[in-house]
Amino acid sequence: MANEKIRILIVDDEPDILEVIEYNLLKEDYQVIKAFNGREALEKARVEKPNLILLDIMMPEMDGIEVCRELRSNHAFDNTLIAFLTARNEDFTQVQGFDVGADDYITKPIKPRLLVSRIKALLRRTGSADQNHEQVSYGDISIDEEKYLVYVKGKPISLAKKEFELIQLLVSRPGKVFTRQEIFNKIWGMDVIVGDRTIDVHIRKIREKVGEDYIKTIKGIGYKFDQ
Repeated sequence: MANEKIRILIVDDEPDILEVIEYNLLKEDYQVIKAFNGREALEKARVEKPNLILLDIMMPEMDGIEVCRELRSNHAFDNTLIAFLTARNEDFTQVQGFDVGADDYITKPIKPRLLVSRIKALLRRTGSADQNHEQVSYGDISIDEEKYLVYVKGKPISLAKKEFELIQLLVSRPGKVFTRQEIFNKIWGMDVIVGDRTIDVHIRKIREKVGEDYIKTIKGIGYKFDQ
């Protein structure tokens, strides 16, 4: 995907970190856009329409959580990948990040090879999802894979990218119980490290949007889609 000039917006108030990340992304032939605070990030995102945003959490003007929340409230960014960059690795911070729609979470200090690997993994999953535009339906639920929309009894519901991929996975095999490990591997990938509560956060957000009745919790095992 690098040859297609993927646009990556990196947002951090520390110039040294921006420089290191920019250097390593340019070596991979990505197009790099930079912003030094949250408000500038929103402006750059609206103009440049990046494929991926690497977003620091602790910033002046607006912090990364606020920026992510505002981006996810705008349907123009439904398919934009967002990965947080932060020195904070507490579980509650990860939960907060995923709760507002983040796709990944990368801790500082930045390790360039790991960063590039995580970015490539995120972009690969996006590419594979975009190649298949079939519509999937089961009962009251229909999924438009091209528009990233879920229809509940004909009403369109917009989900964040990982929320969409998660319900898409569950609907693909109605009645099948997906273990937590299966879900981690299929949605986040083996090379992405996320907190234990990540799946729970996403399931809760999906239920808030599409209703409580469609996704069943199988205690101690995982989740299934049923009606």
